[in-house]
Amino acid sequence: MKKIFNNEINEKYINNTVELSGWVNRIRNLGGLIFIDLRDRTGIIQLVVNPESEFYEVASNLKNEYVITVSGKVVERITANEKIDTGKIEVIVEKLVVLNTSKEVPFLISDDVNALEETRLKYRYLDLRRNCLSNNIVLRHKITMSIRNYLDKLNFLEIETPMLCRSTPEGARDYLVPSRVFNGNFFALPQSPQIYKQLLMVGGYERYFQIAKCFRDEDLRADRQPEFTQVDIEMSFVDENDVLTLTEGLIANLFKEVRGIDIKLPLLRMKYDDAINMYGSDKPDLRFDMHINDITKLFNNTNCEFLKNTIDNNGIINAIVLRDLASKYSRKEIDKLTDYVKKYKASGLAYIKFDEEVSGSIVKSLSEDEISSIRNELAVNNNDIVFIISGDKKIVKTALGALRCKVARDNDLIKKGDYKLLWVTDFPCFEWSDEEQRFMACHHPFTSPNKESVDKLLTDKENCYSIAYDIVINGYEAGGGSIRIHDEEVQKKMFEALELSQSDIENKFGFFVEALKYGTPPHGGLALGLDRLTMLLAETENIKDVIAFPKTTSSSDLMSDAPNIVSERQLEELGIKIREGKDE
Repeated sequence: MKKIFNNEINEKYINNTVELSGWVNRIRNLGGLIFIDLRDRTGIIQLVVNPESEFYEVASNLKNEYVITVSGKVVERITANEKIDTGKIEVIVEKLVVLNTSKEVPFLISDDVNALEETRLKYRYLDLRRNCLSNNIVLRHKITMSIRNYLDKLNFLEIETPMLCRSTPEGARDYLVPSRVFNGNFFALPQSPQIYKQLLMVGGYERYFQIAKCFRDEDLRADRQPEFTQVDIEMSFVDENDVLTLTEGLIANLFKEVRGIDIKLPLLRMKYDDAINMYGSDKPDLRFDMHINDITKLFNNTNCEFLKNTIDNNGIINAIVLRDLASKYSRKEIDKLTDYVKKYKASGLAYIKFDEEVSGSIVKSLSEDEISSIRNELAVNNNDIVFIISGDKKIVKTALGALRCKVARDNDLIKKGDYKLLWVTDFPCFEWSDEEQRFMACHHPFTSPNKESVDKLLTDKENCYSIAYDIVINGYEAGGGSIRIHDEEVQKKMFEALELSQSDIENKFGFFVEALKYGTPPHGGLALGLDRLTMLLAETENIKDVIAFPKTTSSSDLMSDAPNIVSERQLEELGIKIREGKDE
């Protein structure tokens, strides 16, 4: 076994002989002396081969990515290299053995590689040799160990739950696994261990956690994968404050241990409705100060036609203010922003530039009093620009929330390395589904409504709120959970509110409903996204950068060419026939 890693070598080793193994990162022949940058997972160390060395010819024939083992004396470098941890020393090679050769690699093993992502994913095993990815994988390990150790000290038990389970709709699409033994029946890969962890509470285990693999067949984006890892936590005999306090302690300890960052506790708590109204998102980014302003009342007597129509149709008029940057925005730039908000179904984007002279797309349609009211209401100064969207509340809030984040990124308003954490609480119990034409559970059917909402579950669904919470970091949902329903009667009422028939309940959740009849304790918990947490602490915006073998945005694995076609024999064993094409 390898006894020492590159970054363990420092000045204390000078004049000592060490044995090292790794990959040739780079080789240079300078006037007879051969310099080899030897790389292992911890970094690079410089090797020197003298012309009189018996291994000089071997060294001369080395190429990038050859695997070698060397032994030699550690000496002080004449000129230190401050860019690497081992930059003050080098190793004079006394023995060199080539363990394996390498084909020419399809891209340079370097942090500033310019190869396409598809190429790097196809040769992921090579991409993983890059220092930046290696650091991310090490970071992920440290995060996992920090979490495990913290929860272990608080008497949590790490318990595994099944990977082959029952399909229970009401979430994203399941990944299905056909059963050979029970022909025509299917297992589902877990979207989360939700039901199992609640059953563990019924089973009396009180404090559970798991680093759990989860699977969801859904549309992907930069911060989402079809298979992902979450830190699953559940506790009995707790209320909302207990869960939030424990999670805050875990997160603060994690940030301190892994990144040396102090997180001030307790975290800010913001109700869902306030987050939507002020930031247009249930995961607001608070690293910059720019909230959404409701200015509907300023136009109650307006003559501006489209604003008047908005008010007549019970819509809203909202605005954000970008301070001291109006001069940066030409009509061309604003047209780009208009196209951007239209992606969020906004009908358009109005704007007003305030300076010695007021200008903008709707200035001629507004009275002087209305312009003056906007200036006063929003505390506008010269060179500020006001962006205005009107219409349906959900569309207005969502579009302005997205625009708020875009202009902040475009203008470098977000300080690198800054972290802003908060809880978003009091989520609605239900959300309307146009596809299903009914109210669906906002989180899942086992989320407890708050006391005020229990009696409204069947009569006033739009105004029912749950004891649910998300932890938000820098505009990302880093985790979420709820207090669960432990009372059988409340669970029945929730199912009824979701318009589930008795047969639906039996088919989807029968075994779980039965378990609730056997002394279920009050319980609650949450799940933290391990991939997303690592992404945030690694300060990358691409979740693929923190997963060893990620999928593409189309859920494929370019390296192993999965998913792939299986043999007819395998399909026959499972009783499956592939249908060519789709019926018209």
